[in-house]
Amino acid sequence: MEKKSIAILGSTGSIGRQALDVIRSFPDKFEASVITASNSVDLLIQQAIEFKPKLVVIINEEHSTKVQSALAHTGCRVLVGEEALIEAVAFTGVDIVLNAIVGAAGLRPTVEAIKSGKDIALANKETLVMAGELVMGLAQEYDVKILPVDSEHSAIFQCLVGEENKIEKIYLTASGGPFRGKTVAELADVTREQALKHPNWAMGAKITIDSASLMNKGLEVIEAKWLFDLEVSEIDVIVHPQSIIHSIVQFEDGSMKAQMGAPDMRVPIQYALTYPNRLRNDFKRFNFLEHPALTFECADIDTFRNLGLAYDALKQGGNRCCVLNAANEIVVDAFLKDELSFLEMSDILEETLCQINNEEGLGLEDYIIFDQESRLVARDLIRKLRN
Repeated sequence: MEKKSIAILGSTGSIGRQALDVIRSFPDKFEASVITASNSVDLLIQQAIEFKPKLVVIINEEHSTKVQSALAHTGCRVLVGEEALIEAVAFTGVDIVLNAIVGAAGLRPTVEAIKSGKDIALANKETLVMAGELVMGLAQEYDVKILPVDSEHSAIFQCLVGEENKIEKIYLTASGGPFRGKTVAELADVTREQALKHPNWAMGAKITIDSASLMNKGLEVIEAKWLFDLEVSEIDVIVHPQSIIHSIVQFEDGSMKAQMGAPDMRVPIQYALTYPNRLRNDFKRFNFLEHPALTFECADIDTFRNLGLAYDALKQGGNRCCVLNAANEIVVDAFLKDELSFLEMSDILEETLCQINNEEGLGLEDYIIFDQESRLVARDLIRKLRN
């Protein structure tokens, strides 16, 4: 395998840090040529000093002086602002862009990276949730690979390598989060601290709250539809509390393939960066004797309404998934600030979808406009609820 040059968008986040762990483990196989961050200035500076990228982007302009001063003698070129991300994804010599930005902000960089002919290791699921038809169409037009980083989608991708047979159904597995088995009444008073205690995975705050509400699984359903060209009826969600089977593919003869392993995000990150190769690593191996029972349950859509809202949005098409994603970013932020209760998040999502008309045949700028409009509507609904 030839050495690959990686651009990491969001290098200071959970996925970005773990991607740098992978690069650190294989210095002869990878180099981090570009790293970017919004606000974690000190960590970004530390990463730049260690990995010596050719380009560093600090998106928040308030931090520009500190970053530029700290890296003045390192040889790293420093760019500032959101528009600098466009130059970052088109940077000469980059082989793969790992998009680990959280939220809707990841859409435009993905589109620009595709237009620059760069393969995408995609951890930013919102890219496909917002504009899956557009993005996958562009990937085909520019002949670039979209390599999934989410553990569930990586699992499906790995199960499909070498397969030309028709998929009958895929099963996305969900841990169930910290509130698995709880009733609506029990969820009424759950706290931010409780929601942030995921039983299996160490993730950022936003995705952890999404996991607790099952919205993360809903977003993954939408992402899977576009990644693997599936019908909504061909995607199912099952709760698997141990998080050992990362997802399952069922073929039309009834045979099933499952990808398994210890819950460690570095594994799917590494596979996205090395595809189609696999490299030996020293990550923890799964031991069947430590997990004598693997169990499965139905996802409780009645209690965790967000998953049902995601399925409905996907079935309706048009701008529905874009609206849902934007409103979800607002309600999660409000919940983390104690401005909404856990159950009120679903109420705001549902009402936001009701207030914005559905439209189809959208381009990139249309999706961005609907994203912004949905955020305004959701914020206004939260304000009215609190007053």
